[in-house]
Amino acid sequence: MKIEKDSVEIVDDERLRGHMDILARDAVFGTGPVKDFARWLIWEAGQALGVRPASIHEFYMARAQNIWQDRTVPAMNIRFTTYDTGRAAMRAARAVNAGALIFEIARSEMGYTDQEPMEYSTALIAAAIREGFRGPLFIQGDHFQVKAAQYKSDPEGAIQGVKDLIAKAIPAGFWNIDIDTSTLVDLSQPTLKDQQYHNFQRSAELTQFVRELEPAGVTVSLGGEIGEVGEKNSTPEELDAYMENYKEVLASLGDYTGLSKVSVQTGTSHGGVVLPDGSIAKVAVDFETLRVLGDRARYHGAGGAVQHGASTLPAEMFHKFPEVQTLEIHLATGFQNIFMDHEKFPADLKARIYKHLDTHHANERKAGQTDAQFYYSTRKKALGPFKPELWRLPQDAHEAIYQSLEDQFRFFYEKLNVVDTRDLVDELVTTIE
Repeated sequence: MKIEKDSVEIVDDERLRGHMDILARDAVFGTGPVKDFARWLIWEAGQALGVRPASIHEFYMARAQNIWQDRTVPAMNIRFTTYDTGRAAMRAARAVNAGALIFEIARSEMGYTDQEPMEYSTALIAAAIREGFRGPLFIQGDHFQVKAAQYKSDPEGAIQGVKDLIAKAIPAGFWNIDIDTSTLVDLSQPTLKDQQYHNFQRSAELTQFVRELEPAGVTVSLGGEIGEVGEKNSTPEELDAYMENYKEVLASLGDYTGLSKVSVQTGTSHGGVVLPDGSIAKVAVDFETLRVLGDRARYHGAGGAVQHGASTLPAEMFHKFPEVQTLEIHLATGFQNIFMDHEKFPADLKARIYKHLDTHHANERKAGQTDAQFYYSTRKKALGPFKPELWRLPQDAHEAIYQSLEDQFRFFYEKLNVVDTRDLVDELVTTIE
């Protein structure tokens, strides 16, 4: 690399890839100036190589126009070892020529995994450079969620919390954001419009905020949500009430581009339902409802419907999502399970993690929970405190675990039919320097 005043020139791509492991770790664990310089260097190297954060908005609008169909984009929450896990995901993508895939992290996950936006995006750009993944890189803020309890006592403060996060995320390349004001839905109200009132009002307000912050040449892909994941199934009438009123409120605020997708609820819960022995209960997804909701979302001009909480579903279900034209599904806990339950995961490290949970999260144990249920539901909270150890697994464990993750990523790409989408994404999606 040749470093100019405010950019870099790549002289030897192969040598750069060889140095990326060290650079990525400096970008995450380095001291102040070292960390800042490593992040700048990785970002600029990505710009030079064509690994650029991008918005999937144009790709989703193409789906609204039926330019493509029969595919479901995986949005993958990378909670742990983002660089190495990202590498596994990108190796799998290159193997099947996939380009339609999203890396995401939720507001809550940023806290308990100790990953703020710039660190997360830098680790993914580094992973792409290391693995030779080129083209648009879709990085998403998942569940940028308004806290319902805070909203009741301090509504403007609750909204400002989300705005502050958006203001940090957009400069970090998070050009895909799921606005989650579904926590404000009030099912005690008599009409659907009244139930969805705070949801569509605040969604429109946050849309305006994003549009006024987004970089020139970028239309951030925005998602809305009509019901809390894990609660009752969504209905077409609820989606209509949300979308019609959202568009009306947004138009009153100005000439702003609206949503490219809507998240709905059709039978799943985040993390799956864990049984007393630690296994995951089989869950039924109402695929016909999902199909209808996707059609309604497209009627309102969006690309389709989004399904959350999908990674722990039975393997035989995944091919059905593209069949019913689901636009996007969110995958998170399943990857964490592969990682932490792998036969090569160090037993002593797992024992220390579980001891940490017993000490620091005992108040989260629910009445009647077995140890297996308690550890399963809380172990994500150990990902931040044990981050350095997780980044330096023994070599034999590292190779086996990340191969298993790569296999799982490939499984999802194949079942969701995003194989051979590299050229389609490059054709439809604009990237900027």
